Amino acid sequence: MHMHRKHFIALAAALFAGGAWAQGYPTKPITFVVPASAGGTTDLSARMLAQALGPALGQSVVVDNKAGGNGAIAASIVKRAPADGYTLLMQYSGYHVISPHLTKARQWELADFQPIANVLSAPQIIVVRSDVPARTLAELVAYAKSNPGKLNYASSGNGSLQHVTGAMLEQQAGIHMVHVPYKGTGPALQDLLAGQVQLTFGTAPPFMQHIASGKLRVLAVTGKERLPSLPDVPTTAQAGYPKLTPDSWFALFAPAAMPKDIAAKLSADVQKVMADPAFKQKALEQGATADYQTPAQLDAKVKADYANWATVVKTSKIEAD
Repeated sequence: MHMHRKHFIALAAALFAGGAWAQGYPTKPITFVVPASAGGTTDLSARMLAQALGPALGQSVVVDNKAGGNGAIAASIVKRAPADGYTLLMQYSGYHVISPHLTKARQWELADFQPIANVLSAPQIIVVRSDVPARTLAELVAYAKSNPGKLNYASSGNGSLQHVTGAMLEQQAGIHMVHVPYKGTGPALQDLLAGQVQLTFGTAPPFMQHIASGKLRVLAVTGKERLPSLPDVPTTAQAGYPKLTPDSWFALFAPAAMPKDIAAKLSADVQKVMADPAFKQKALEQGATADYQTPAQLDAKVKADYANWATVVKTSKIEAD
């Protein structure tokens, strides 16, 4: 009897190790930990996906905002969480592939996570308050040159893509602006609207309503082509800065040790809900693109971007925290 029981236990263990995990998954709510406060594109990506994915998985998907530490707080929570598929990271590319180059005491490494799927991709837009006397990027550069240090630009943190975009523009245009970091785009946008800062760089979604109301003005888009949602706004290349083309992506990651069959199931479910035309349309209206990528494609993107940003950070002389 004991032999049989041992065999049974061994067989059960082998089954679980070999791919029986995903069959019952998920049996309880899933949490997306978001490294930024509400109101930015990382948060929007998480909420759009959570809303679509919940019904497909038959479980609720909860969004938990854990801003701070340039993404390190959220990343640390997910890194330490049980690798069972119930705690996932909705990551912002700036925190994933730029911040590590600017952090002296790292709390996480790329190897702590496995890629699940890319969700949204978006260029940056350059937005100013409507009372800034610049209607084009050229006029902004001219204004900055005649008023050195007078323009304050907001970012979602030191080493965020907004910060790097600002530093790249300063470098390429030969201007000096004052960088003011925030804990995410939400608080940065509040201070921009309140007049504490004059401009910012960021993905379009959180700014669209304020552009429509006339409070903010868009000078350029850092993409290779114009945004369908902002057809009158030139690209940075069209505005005279062809090297200013940083883009962002927003992707789902899991702890490195999570079983591969759960990762495969999750990625397939994400692909399914993102294929819905309504999901794609909502992303476009917000100034982003629903851009599903498999774990392998996302992994390749992470590695290429990580190497690329190492060079940009060195040449743009951005200081580490």
